[in-house]
Amino acid sequence: MNKTLNKHNLILVDADGVILDWAERFDEWMISHGHQLQDPDAYLIDERFDVTYNMGCNCVRQFNESAAIRYLDPLRDSQQYVRKLHEEHGYTFHLITSLSRDLYAGMARRSNVRNIFGETTFSHFVFLDTGAEKDHVLARYQDMGCWWVEDKPQNAEVGLRCGLRSVLMHHGYNKDYKNPNIPVVQNWQEFYQLVIDHKEPVPTL
Repeated sequence: MNKTLNKHNLILVDADGVILDWAERFDEWMISHGHQLQDPDAYLIDERFDVTYNMGCNCVRQFNESAAIRYLDPLRDSQQYVRKLHEEHGYTFHLITSLSRDLYAGMARRSNVRNIFGETTFSHFVFLDTGAEKDHVLARYQDMGCWWVEDKPQNAEVGLRCGLRSVLMHHGYNKDYKNPNIPVVQNWQEFYQLVIDHKEPVPTL
């Protein structure tokens, strides 16, 4: 990859909980299948719903490979500011998502993203298995200095170790996480301003 292009023109993003409102649609799907929501701020499904850990993992996979994944809404103000970064400032986006290796799930996600954010905004999609770690994918961008937006603190830390500008999207399940080198944003307007204003070197752990 061209490091100049990546440093100045590329933003890496996770999908669920970053640009797409996965939790709202998943909660609706779980409730429609007879499960009860226990803790809406929990990240782990066995804490969020009345299911075991293994059942929760299976439910996530089933949902991610269902038709519902084609119809997720944008998270908060992501549609406006992702498009603004692309259309007005020339940024392009790469999506790195632990969705599923199912071909049709990937096609549904690609269609969903392009429908919301435009045909040219996302130039590259990486589809990992459900719940898979992202270390080896982020390592491909080693020391390129591009932005990396996540909602899971562990993945944000991996990005930081790879020399990326990690940013955490705020949720109830990560509200207690603190790292002076990983800014937390409440929405995409805050991230947009961070990108436009930021001129400091990439921080390190």
